[in-house]
Amino acid sequence: MVSNEKSQDPKNASFLSYSSHEEIISIVENARIVQKSWRQESISERISGLRKIYELMQKQKEILAQSVTQDMGMPIKFARDDVGYALNYFLWYLENAEKYLSPELVFESSSEIHTVFYEPKWVIAVITPWNYPCMLFVWACIQPLLAGNTVIWKISKEAMNTGKLITDIVKTAGLREGVLTEIYWDGAVGEFLTDQMIDGISFTGSTVVWDHLAEKAISKKITALMELGGSAPGILCPDADIDDVLKTICFLRFSNSGQMCDGLKRLIVHTSLYDEVVKKMSAILVLQNIWNPLDESTDIGPLVSEKQKTLLIEQLDDAFEKWGTILFEKKPDPELSGPYVPLILLGNITRDMRVWKEEVFGTILPIIAYETEEEAIELANDTIYGLGAYVFTHDREIFHRIASQIQSGMVQMNNTNYCIPSDPFGGYKASGIGREHGESGFREMCNIKVLSEPKILPS
Repeated sequence: MVSNEKSQDPKNASFLSYSSHEEIISIVENARIVQKSWRQESISERISGLRKIYELMQKQKEILAQSVTQDMGMPIKFARDDVGYALNYFLWYLENAEKYLSPELVFESSSEIHTVFYEPKWVIAVITPWNYPCMLFVWACIQPLLAGNTVIWKISKEAMNTGKLITDIVKTAGLREGVLTEIYWDGAVGEFLTDQMIDGISFTGSTVVWDHLAEKAISKKITALMELGGSAPGILCPDADIDDVLKTICFLRFSNSGQMCDGLKRLIVHTSLYDEVVKKMSAILVLQNIWNPLDESTDIGPLVSEKQKTLLIEQLDDAFEKWGTILFEKKPDPELSGPYVPLILLGNITRDMRVWKEEVFGTILPIIAYETEEEAIELANDTIYGLGAYVFTHDREIFHRIASQIQSGMVQMNNTNYCIPSDPFGGYKASGIGREHGESGFREMCNIKVLSEPKILPS
């Protein structure tokens, strides 16, 4: 079994030291100086410099995956996916940067030419969580760097070993010092970073931090890109092919021990399918192997920390106090040490339960029945969040009708996948501000400048 004590106590890692205030101030000052030359490089030159990082990450895929598993308990076969997805996004960014960052002719007449230029903001503070360490590094850092910004990056302390490994790769790749710099430790370090002379904040994490950082960004008059929590609904329509979609539903809820921001967290099932769904989903979940995350056969590993386990138990206890019932439960082997939790399908759901109102980062799936399409939509929107949503139906017209009324940034039909590099990723309501990926992701960390000029100058 992976030593959870080691993975959750960064003090056991000899390389780590708390980034002092003096160090952070110096790092920000250097990033501002270096940015002047970094922005003057052509887009193709920046692509060339960052491609070396991509190539080294490719060569060290297995080392990175092992580090992810050691840091936060993700089963090794899924940690490899974390690295693989990260590299897929990285390559797409490299291949599309010139397309979306080059000057764009937007108007031309017999007398005038108007061109839009996409210029960097300057220095961006990037703060990422622990749940997908490699992928979220790429998501948050690479597009701003390609746009000509310098980046100061702080990963969650639960994944700092992986963060340091990535930083070592960056140094080996020969990226100019100060273009991408990592700082270390807890939220206080990130807090101090965002107090400095920066020009943008890119934060991925808990919604509870949103108000504070957004307020800070407004007071500093800088850009804020916030990718926050989610409580994605999944609507199972009466015509859904249950046998076709249930494995997808199980993956969307229980992958990475349910620690996924846009994971399916509330299942809304037509009453005619309810019993069959519970029975067939239970048959899938009973086969899931809850075990050592370094074992190739493991499907479900531990939660990231005892703190996360405590929160999940509190949310579950609240449901029991309000007469929630267990429809299915698979418990981990009692011999396992660490923050392991059971896989639970939860019924008799009421909308005052914490498992319904809050984001649940763990292996609990509340299931609620509905009678009408209008009721399903109302239940889906009964949340402060609006990141992702899932609709399961064989009728495209029904999908579009429901999707148009769901208050979320992304809606997936059946077994498709809205998480691809070309698709903007982000949410409505308390799920964030701005978008990552695609054209939108490149432009988020740019200043947009219009030049209008005469077509013919007087002689």
